[in-house]
Amino acid sequence: MDLNLMSITLVIRWLIGWVLMWRLPRLPDIAVIGSPKVSVLIPARNEVNTLPHLLTALQQQTFQPYEIIVIDDQSVDQTALVAEQAGAKVIQTSPLPIGWTGKNWALKTGVTASSGDFLIFLDADTEPNKDLLRRLVATVQNLGGLVSIQPYHRTERPYELLAILFNLVGLMAIKLGARGGVAFGPAMATSKNDYERIGGHDVVAGCVVEDWFIAHVYEKAGLPVSAYMGYGQIDYRMYPGGIRDLIDGFDKNFATAAGEVSWLRMFVVVLWLSALFWSAWCLPASLLGWTTFGDPSLVYTVVLYLAFAIQLAIIVKPVGSFGWIVFFFPIPVIFFIGVFIIAILNLKRGQIEWKGRTISTRWTKP
Repeated sequence: MDLNLMSITLVIRWLIGWVLMWRLPRLPDIAVIGSPKVSVLIPARNEVNTLPHLLTALQQQTFQPYEIIVIDDQSVDQTALVAEQAGAKVIQTSPLPIGWTGKNWALKTGVTASSGDFLIFLDADTEPNKDLLRRLVATVQNLGGLVSIQPYHRTERPYELLAILFNLVGLMAIKLGARGGVAFGPAMATSKNDYERIGGHDVVAGCVVEDWFIAHVYEKAGLPVSAYMGYGQIDYRMYPGGIRDLIDGFDKNFATAAGEVSWLRMFVVVLWLSALFWSAWCLPASLLGWTTFGDPSLVYTVVLYLAFAIQLAIIVKPVGSFGWIVFFFPIPVIFFIGVFIIAILNLKRGQIEWKGRTISTRWTKP
């Protein structure tokens, strides 16, 4: 390819990254109407280390829920005890029925035991700020349907930085904001009437990535689905159990939700990704004298490399705390490709392992 043409295409693909991450709306700051009864439902399976942070944060909310229910999903640690000591209502799941995933069964169990007119589903590893419940409830009252929020990804250990591209690609491939049509499982809210209207978690019983599919069900029922970013409003630390958990977690998401993304939007994301991958290759290739296309000069490859590194540093800021890894992005690029290959193999195999359970990746959406 002609050098000038290649440079132009790389610039265009670099600009695509800015466009895809240009608008990341947050939950609107509006007031709750009246005094609604709100049930907070927290599925928990061996969450003794994460649950205390969430329960403490819930006690500090400016809008206090009617009840906080922790659904203990067959834990083998002190999850139930920790929840009881924090003042939450604790219920135990019955043995997992055939055709159900653990989280969906836990949430169905929790909803059955709840008394609120509004339901808020929170993962046990989330940490909301003091206004989150107010904003979530008010937004559901204003928009109706299903409202969710993607938590800010807080990292603590070096291996967690490898998640940067998964976070970015996931956000680039979807539309955020009011009636965007996508949902984030870690923090979702809905009225009980709307939840019962779509059939609850029964309609996504066997789905691992239940948020993607329950969003489809809400839309099919004529109900809006809205999603927002959680920067400054809710955090979580994904997969603190180690790099194996991180690999399995993103493998799970790849293998079960990849087909749910708009192909046109995904094509645009791939254009940006391919340029990122190319820039990750060109600099080491130039330094080591490997064969490459285009201009192999060090100046050209350094400029290309820095352009993407700086872009990553800026666009990932509201997404998570990924720090220095943006300037060594070939490392997460290699990791991303590796997990993608594993996901393809697991998709072909038809099952994955997650939290001690074998889960099918072959599931027909409603």
